Amino acid sequence: MSRVRVLIRPKAGILDPQGQTVERALPALGFEGVTNVHVGRLVELDVEDESQLPAMCEKLLANPLIEDYQIQWPEATGQNQNAGPDAPRR
Repeated sequence: MSRVRVLIRPKAGILDPQGQTVERALPALGFEGVTNVHVGRLVELDVEDESQLPAMCEKLLANPLIEDYQIQWPEATGQNQNAGPDAPRR
């Protein structure tokens, strides 16, 4: 069984109100020079069959109309660390 992480974030060009709120709040807290803030989600899964991960992402974990996802494979496998809808499947 492998622990896999799925990073989900808004697609480029999609309104990100959470990211905009954070970007506006940072200068008020004294943090300058921060731009292009995006807020997403991180989902961690223990899976037996990693080949099902892209389907899980596309059918449930991410909304493919407005979100991109990136699968982060375990480092111990020595395999592709990052994959998404356009990455090669394992």
